Amino acid sequence: MDWRRVEFDWNAVRAFLATADEGSFSAASRALGIAQPTVGRQVAALETQLGVALFERAGRALALTPTGLELVEHARVMSEGALRVSRVAAGLALSLDGPICLTASEMDAAFLLPPLVAKLRALHPGIEVEIVASNAAQDLRRREADIALRSFRPTEPDLVARRLRDTQAYLYATPKYLRTLGPRVTRESLSRATFIGFDHTDTYRKGLAVLGLDLTPAQFPLLSQSQHVQWALVREGAGIGIMTSGVGDREPGVCRVMKALPPLSLPLWLVMHREVRTSRRVRVVADFLAGALGVRT
Repeated sequence: MDWRRVEFDWNAVRAFLATADEGSFSAASRALGIAQPTVGRQVAALETQLGVALFERAGRALALTPTGLELVEHARVMSEGALRVSRVAAGLALSLDGPICLTASEMDAAFLLPPLVAKLRALHPGIEVEIVASNAAQDLRRREADIALRSFRPTEPDLVARRLRDTQAYLYATPKYLRTLGPRVTRESLSRATFIGFDHTDTYRKGLAVLGLDLTPAQFPLLSQSQHVQWALVREGAGIGIMTSGVGDREPGVCRVMKALPPLSLPLWLVMHREVRTSRRVRVVADFLAGALGVRT
């Protein structure tokens, strides 16, 4: 390899890739955690070193030039390589002390993880835990988290997953709201009820159809992708929502909608990047979570 021809700075390539992904220097600076002028200077330096224009103005945003479009995929390959070096280096450390990032859905992050993290810290006080509560799947390949708890099995070949257990979820509402449906709640009366949904897709509605509930889109006038907001609406008596039994059965102001309705079964997967497993700290935390959240039905 002719090392003399490799003259550009990796930081400049990183700034270029972040700007391409985020659409502006200001957004890229926030993503990278550095000052906006620094991002601009790094991209300009890369353009000078390569002798090409990478971006052009498109209103207030930046758009890739044809050359930039061609180079961005090569830069992405470099980014993946840099992340791989970082993962391998992290795995060489034998000490358990240090940070680890866990991600889970809002409700799992709020109700499932805290007691487990408290026990983990009692066993290993040197481990620093960050919890990312998000209903959107964090990109483990880009180290947005080290370990994820998910309700679905990943399809990416570089991610590994272990199925821990199945969680049961039921429909809940306040007794006051259920009385508005009549003296006895039936599948027929539920066809007139108000449900709290996640979004405008029919995924949730199809899931409820498995329980024998024939619902229409008009029955989902309340939508939120936040589980906390959904649960607050349920507690306020605004309608019917779904929740895991571990949370719903402990809420004093609500009850299960119909005891005859079977639960929706939600699998719980522990997911991590294949290369992150080389870290002793990640392995210890993953094994701890797997043991605490072992197979239950």
